[in-house]
Amino acid sequence: MHLTLSAARGLSAAPEPQGGIAGWAAGLVEAFGGPGAGVAIALENVFPPLPSEVILPLTGFAASQGVLSIASALFWTTLGSVVGAVVLYGIGAVFGRERMHAWWAKLPLVKASDLVRTEEWFARHGTKAILLGRMVPVFRSLISVPAGVERMPLPVFVTLTTAGSLVWNTVLVMAGYWLGDQWDVVGAYVGVVSKIVLALAAVALVGYVAMRIRGRNRERP
Repeated sequence: MHLTLSAARGLSAAPEPQGGIAGWAAGLVEAFGGPGAGVAIALENVFPPLPSEVILPLTGFAASQGVLSIASALFWTTLGSVVGAVVLYGIGAVFGRERMHAWWAKLPLVKASDLVRTEEWFARHGTKAILLGRMVPVFRSLISVPAGVERMPLPVFVTLTTAGSLVWNTVLVMAGYWLGDQWDVVGAYVGVVSKIVLALAAVALVGYVAMRIRGRNRERP
């Protein structure tokens, strides 16, 4: 019989999360077990501000307390990851290539050729981008949209997403399992990585805009 997180406190000194995202995720896992963790991760994929670095280690901690098994935790969180990614893939597919080009043409400081080159790059490296992107904070969710826009074959997308998500989920769930009442340490370290990724993306964006402005200034008579 599964234990609730509250009952598990008698087995460990670990505090039960109260309030916030951790409390919300704990409530789902406590009420529904593995499927609850799957729902939380599916929502995290669709809404990236929900942090997997909190939800997954917390699920691992719950597994260490007997609330659910490790196998259930990994199965349901990976299934949730795939479901959330397919939703974003569908959004990209519905948005479509033509709408993307029409929207891109309205943006300042960009050229149609830039989007064409991006599409060509994705055509060459899309499989690696999906597989590895699932293990990079922030981009693990966003990478699904261009896959839908480019209509990557759905079976290929699902297979790559499952493989990449399983690796990411296993690392964070097992970290929470082994750390026990210190499961929240995982979020701190992954949070640092997320900030680094966002900082690098911001630097790249600033550099891109600067080059575009410089290029336009040179083109003027």
